[in-house]
Amino acid sequence: MGRTITALAVTLVLAACGAAAAQETAPPPDEMAGAAEAASAPERVPGVGPVTNLPLPRYVSLKTSEGNARRGPGLTHRIDWVFTRAGMPLRVTAEYEHWRRVEDFEGAGGWVHYSLLSGVRSAMVVAEMADLHEDPASGSPVTLHAERGVIVRLLECQTDWCRIAAEGNKGWVIKTALWGVDPGEILE
Repeated sequence: MGRTITALAVTLVLAACGAAAAQETAPPPDEMAGAAEAASAPERVPGVGPVTNLPLPRYVSLKTSEGNARRGPGLTHRIDWVFTRAGMPLRVTAEYEHWRRVEDFEGAGGWVHYSLLSGVRSAMVVAEMADLHEDPASGSPVTLHAERGVIVRLLECQTDWCRIAAEGNKGWVIKTALWGVDPGEILE
């Protein structure tokens, strides 16, 4: 039987400072209008970001141990959420100049400055307990267990399985146990 990786252990080892955070505050009505304008800005090509020409939606990770998610794309907009976990996977759903609208695995988020984001792919374990296998097959030996909330680095993904790294360990996890990679998405 393998060891178990807990969210706390990975937080310490991966230098993810603290638990994932989200503090919601109600924005004033005048700020909601600005966000609606930015959110409704037309894209040049459907499914492609108008600033980066990268696919939308797409996954990124939080580069820093703290990132403010704002009501709209700009420093004058109220902070709705504060992400406090470096490496946290986020989904980019829109772009506006130097700002990216992101959401976490629960759908919480807002507009984040692009300098706080990294293209390094990570994922979060969303199953209560995920088994890490030696090979991408249900029958292969389980070498480790990862609890819900553990952030892992994606190394490779096949149709149904992803090879991940966490706390110096590597293994294959069934893709449905993770948030931060789309079903059927292939990563090499």
